[in-house]
Amino acid sequence: MATLAHKKRPAQSQKGPASKKAKKSETSTIEKFDSNPSKKAKRPIPVTVSSPPSDSENTDDEGDLDDAEDDVGFDGEDANEDEDAMQVDSKEGNKTSARESHLAQKALQQSRKAAKPHSDLITEAKRVWALARSQTISAKERKKHITELMNVVRGKVKLIVFKHDASRIIQTLVKYGGKAEREEICEELKGSYADAAKNRYAKFLILKLIRLLPTKRANILSSFHGQILSHSRLLLHREASSVLADAFELYANSSERADMVREFYGKEVALFFKTQETDEGKSHKGLNGVLELLGTDKEKKARVLAAVRENLGFIFNNPDKGAVRHAIVHSATWEYLDALARMQDTGSEDDVKEADKLRRDLFENCTELLPEMVHTKDGSRVVREFLARGNAKDRKTILKTLKPHIERICLDDEAQMVLFTAMDVIDDTKLIQKSVTSTITTPETLSTLVKTPQGRRAIYYLLVPRSTRHFTIAQIRALGETDGARDGIRGSGAKSKEKKDEEEPTTGEGTSKKSPAVRQEEVCRGASEGLISWVEKRGAELVREPAESLVVLEIMLRADGNKTSASQTLLKALATPYPASSDASSSSPSSSSQHPIDLPHTSRLYKTLLQGGHFNHSLKAIDNSDKWDPVAFALDFVKTVGGEDGAVIKDMCTKGERNGTFVVAELCGALAVGRSGGADESTSVKEIRERLRGWLSTPEIRKAIEEGEKNGARGTKVLLDAIGTL
Repeated sequence: MATLAHKKRPAQSQKGPASKKAKKSETSTIEKFDSNPSKKAKRPIPVTVSSPPSDSENTDDEGDLDDAEDDVGFDGEDANEDEDAMQVDSKEGNKTSARESHLAQKALQQSRKAAKPHSDLITEAKRVWALARSQTISAKERKKHITELMNVVRGKVKLIVFKHDASRIIQTLVKYGGKAEREEICEELKGSYADAAKNRYAKFLILKLIRLLPTKRANILSSFHGQILSHSRLLLHREASSVLADAFELYANSSERADMVREFYGKEVALFFKTQETDEGKSHKGLNGVLELLGTDKEKKARVLAAVRENLGFIFNNPDKGAVRHAIVHSATWEYLDALARMQDTGSEDDVKEADKLRRDLFENCTELLPEMVHTKDGSRVVREFLARGNAKDRKTILKTLKPHIERICLDDEAQMVLFTAMDVIDDTKLIQKSVTSTITTPETLSTLVKTPQGRRAIYYLLVPRSTRHFTIAQIRALGETDGARDGIRGSGAKSKEKKDEEEPTTGEGTSKKSPAVRQEEVCRGASEGLISWVEKRGAELVREPAESLVVLEIMLRADGNKTSASQTLLKALATPYPASSDASSSSPSSSSQHPIDLPHTSRLYKTLLQGGHFNHSLKAIDNSDKWDPVAFALDFVKTVGGEDGAVIKDMCTKGERNGTFVVAELCGALAVGRSGGADESTSVKEIRERLRGWLSTPEIRKAIEEGEKNGARGTKVLLDAIGTL
């Protein structure tokens, strides 16, 4: 009796507060023994979702493996059910003792467990599994337990993989086992992949097999054919949908993705490709390849397009299923629109009307769902195609649906391309100002965007769209894909790469009327006020950060408006004693304690502003901005930073690290040129130039500058030559 007393579960009234589970470290020990150290890839998150999904849609079981087991009893019974069943009845008048009640309940529990199918198998598997998944054993011990566990479940994987408390046993085998164990499990599940994908627990095993067993990936994915949109409709299934989405986006190759998308083409195409060999790899050219193989048979082409339209419509009409967010749907939608674009650009007049009608039907069917699509490459391209080929009303509708998500769109690589295309094709720039730029240029949004490369690109596009200084060649080329539809160049818009050089584009009526230069100027003008105001308020701290200083520089050079106050903000940041106080400095001072001129990116900003623009390495000359006056900035520089005696300007050249040498040299050059935007070179420029020459031409200052040259300071010769030009 004494040996059993310590195992007795206390009555509910005697139990203390629930014990807290120990907090696991962020890097679990279990990761040390993972046979595949590469981390699980993640699908991009839609811009309509403020945080990563908390359900099982895009998660694996690895993170919650231990926590989940706390809710499942070792013998397979639910822990809460077990506890309720074994409570001691404490009511007065109960003639059965607590000990007898406990034994009775224990016997009942054992009988229930024995009545479950395969109870002995699951009990033994769990015993070995508890050893194999331990976080404290060596790799050699784990291999031994994995081998033993495999011997227990061999030939019985299908019997236990669908059970909520046993599915993780097989997942552990796949995770820690070798290639032989994984292939054996995959072989046992053959013919049941689709059923496993639809199971709430077994779907994680399928994802593990797809990820960790590349040699069998094609077989698993091919088992889904014919069930993605017909029969089982896996794409609309609550559990299987995420399996298909992960497989398509993260693991499938181009051929496998093409096979999955082909499910949208209808049964006729499926039978056609089974019985007829394709040539020149046209089967992997997507929907356009299928239409090419059909030749001139318009009826068959119409049936194929109708099948795609019907399947897409079924998905768009069931948005609650979540499939509209998946890249496989976006890929099929883009192939459909691409086929319609080719029909419109290269077909007859009847084809043009039919393509326009089909596009409009699709647009009306998915208008409210466009924000769910912009986060993938193909989904972004779909929305951009609607913008490029739509009319003014369509474009206004699109911006209305996107407006609540503008900030999130700006922070996404693919989604932001939609906003850039909107700025490129919409003639109503007041609509752009109201729906897009007014949100981007708020101080709160700018402070968020400036912290990421994606957000900074959104700011740059307001000022210098498609500049090779801030956008890659691939991004510029992608943005140019919609120029043909905008400008009315038929045969160039969405045409596939294979046909790009076969036919000469012809000029027709475009969907936009304004010239790109006028449109860009109006967009820039609408955003300038908010951008300049932001620099005026936060410029002093922004110039201290490398990336943020580039944004400030472009705003000062390209924005349209009065920048006097913003210039004063930047100059006041320099008007502090140089060098910084010794108590704030150290062997490795932080950027916040250094004088701004000692920060390379900050001094480069002031140098660029004084020279009037960026240096063009191809032309070996300055690209002067017509919206910026370097001479006016130089005048303010001398007045604000120099003060009455020019102490800070002189110290920049003669004390500390002398990092202001090049900036002061450029200051002298700007005043020597004397380009102040007007004809009156008179008093202001002459007076300031004389004042600066008086500060820097004294024998003491020249001697100090020359001593710096002897000590290895950079730019002293350039500075002395610049002083001579004053």
